Amino acid sequence: MNGADVIDIARDAVYTLLIVSGPTMAIGLGVGLLIALFQALTQIQEMTLTFVPKIIAIFLALVLFMPMMGAQMGDLMARLMDRVATGG
Repeated sequence: MNGADVIDIARDAVYTLLIVSGPTMAIGLGVGLLIALFQALTQIQEMTLTFVPKIIAIFLALVLFMPMMGAQMGDLMARLMDRVATGG
């Protein structure tokens, strides 16, 4: 295995990481922005107000996107094992 192979594997892993974590992070960001807007409009400055809605939204996003996440990670593992089996 040379440097180009390592860089190719790392690129594939980072791309898979972005695909797997992207939807959940985007939903967390969206809920956080909505809560911040709500706090700004109502002038309620409670720090703990953001935690419960974000936790619930991220949990629901994980449940919703889990099949896609598992498929992406399984595909990455299959590609890595194919490289190991073929030796390149």
